[in-house]
Amino acid sequence: MTHTKKRIYVAYTGGTIGMRPSSHGYVPVSGFLTETLNNMPEFHRPEMPEFTIQEYHSLIDSSDMSPHDWQNIADDISANYADYDGFIILHGTDTMAYTASALSFMLEDLGKPVIVTGSQIPLAELRSDGQVNLLNALYIAANYPISEVSLYFNNRLFRGNRSRKVDADGFDAFGSPNYPELLRAGIDIELIAGKISQDSQKVMKVSPVNAQPIGVVTLYPGISAEVIRNTLQQPVKALILLSYGVGNAPQNPALLAQLKEAQQNNIIVLNCTQCFSGKVNMSGYANGHVLREVGVVSGHDMTPEAALAKLHYLLSKELPVEEIKRQLITNLRGELS
Repeated sequence: MTHTKKRIYVAYTGGTIGMRPSSHGYVPVSGFLTETLNNMPEFHRPEMPEFTIQEYHSLIDSSDMSPHDWQNIADDISANYADYDGFIILHGTDTMAYTASALSFMLEDLGKPVIVTGSQIPLAELRSDGQVNLLNALYIAANYPISEVSLYFNNRLFRGNRSRKVDADGFDAFGSPNYPELLRAGIDIELIAGKISQDSQKVMKVSPVNAQPIGVVTLYPGISAEVIRNTLQQPVKALILLSYGVGNAPQNPALLAQLKEAQQNNIIVLNCTQCFSGKVNMSGYANGHVLREVGVVSGHDMTPEAALAKLHYLLSKELPVEEIKRQLITNLRGELS
């Protein structure tokens, strides 16, 4: 009989799902996640795929995640890509959407599912959501393979670069404000926006990412031009401006002068809305139009997490500024409509 079980690679980077209680709160402990899973028979039922757990040498809280760690995860997937049918990245929830966004850009010509997941309560605890999140992620990666970087949480699979953390302490911790979920796992597993992978002949490659100096400023009533000026100090290469509504900003001459100077200094300013959902349209109001006139680039309906990850990805390629601006407004991985 031919052996047909899918093989899934599980990388544990850190985060709540594999933590153990201590006198100082939950802490990551090497080997504890593997031991916990070995004692859970539901993960070893015949209908489950085979899986290998790789616990990273330095388990970190996701608040400490950096582009260097994104690179390590991407390189790990690349090193094991030929030997597995899918990949699960276990990750803390705080920066999970950033990592899912970054990996979506870094893994070029991806032909296998990569699912980022975790939990709000550790797997070993009585009421953990980690058990159902990991169980479903494994099952979906094997039986409903969608060849992109996705994020699974609380019965829903989201496109990674469309996801955001929306609740600090609830089980329904993630949402996708501007794009439908790829899949919903209810009584039946229902494909929504996701497409099951066909055998891909493409060769996946990792596009390296280095930490880039990027500023982020949220506009607020009465904001001083000095805030913008200070953020745009060298060596900043780009600024994400979280503007009002559909991309509006105050018509403050000093503030606009700083943004114009940024353009003259080849600093990219990307306009994203601070609203949870919706998109930037800088031609809708005069207060948005003035931003376009001083060279600000529209982020359309990208999440701030995807915008940051995309800037890291493009700036790491050392492309000409005009080419980076062109690619920022181009849909590369389904990150914008």
